[in-house]
Amino acid sequence: MVRTLEQAQLTELARGFSLLGSGGGGSTDLLELMIADAPLWPIDLYAPDDLDPDTPCLAAAYVGSTYLLTERIPDLDPFVSLIAAAERWTGVRAEAVCSLEAAGMNGLTPLLLAADRRIVDADFMGRALPRVDQVSLFADRVPGTVTVCSSGADGIVLVATDRAADVEHVVRSAVVQAGGVGPLVIAGFTVGELREHAILGNHSRALELGAAFEAAATAPLSELAVRLGGRMLGTGRVTGVEASPTDPHASTIEISDDRGEIFRIIGRSEFLAFMRNGVVEAATPEIIVTIDSISRDVLLVDGVTFSRHVAVIALPAPAWWMSTPERLRHVAPAAFGLDGLVPAA
Repeated sequence: MVRTLEQAQLTELARGFSLLGSGGGGSTDLLELMIADAPLWPIDLYAPDDLDPDTPCLAAAYVGSTYLLTERIPDLDPFVSLIAAAERWTGVRAEAVCSLEAAGMNGLTPLLLAADRRIVDADFMGRALPRVDQVSLFADRVPGTVTVCSSGADGIVLVATDRAADVEHVVRSAVVQAGGVGPLVIAGFTVGELREHAILGNHSRALELGAAFEAAATAPLSELAVRLGGRMLGTGRVTGVEASPTDPHASTIEISDDRGEIFRIIGRSEFLAFMRNGVVEAATPEIIVTIDSISRDVLLVDGVTFSRHVAVIALPAPAWWMSTPERLRHVAPAAFGLDGLVPAA
């Protein structure tokens, strides 16, 4: 069924995507400013079943360090040249667009294209994930895809392969060349293929999460966890943030509560695991959310700082990744080089 998004729902939608980011995905602030007053509203949100399955589709996102976008404001139409290159390659116009990851700022990114393309309620991650090779299309080795990204100075890189590692390596190199962040488009698939190879309904889920979050603005944190459909992992004060001696991108956040229990969150660009007194209680692809206990801000990984009082909530993992062992291996802790972080039964 087609759902209509109203401009007044943007804040709730963005809040929901922040929750689905699991501490990553980038702040939604910039995209909210870009979209809020754009002549796009209201926006129709289509389920894949609402459209002809043969409708060509594309996914749009920003990749790299989204923090750099606060220093180098993107163009108003950052995807135009990339889409043109993808459509020249495929030979068809993509009439629909979905999210690469329906989390953080990239949950909102497809709305930039709402003026001339239909927005499909589907994405390829179901939460924030750091690597292009973790796209569900590539996990299922869907043939015929083409990935296009910026290499800076109006340069474009196009990768036509379903080998996920190749796409990740080439895109990562191009993003570095472009200055650390840039737009990316994946095309060469249809709306019908989303039904099997994508995570469905996360825009709707984000809207529901955002509404529940706002409704529980003054409720106890334990009630907030319940309203979000999650479980409370713990609350306390951050007593330490330690960088990994073996992985420059990983850190361990230590939290102490008033009962003497010790919690640890393992994070990279997203929160990946939560431990209580050395026992793993939650791990990716579960969505681990950390909230400032006082301000109720949804925190990115680098926002969990010394002495901050926080609450940690686990939201259910996207069912798509849990459906087969082959899919799960792409997003389990071992996929990030973190062995042994399997939640206790």
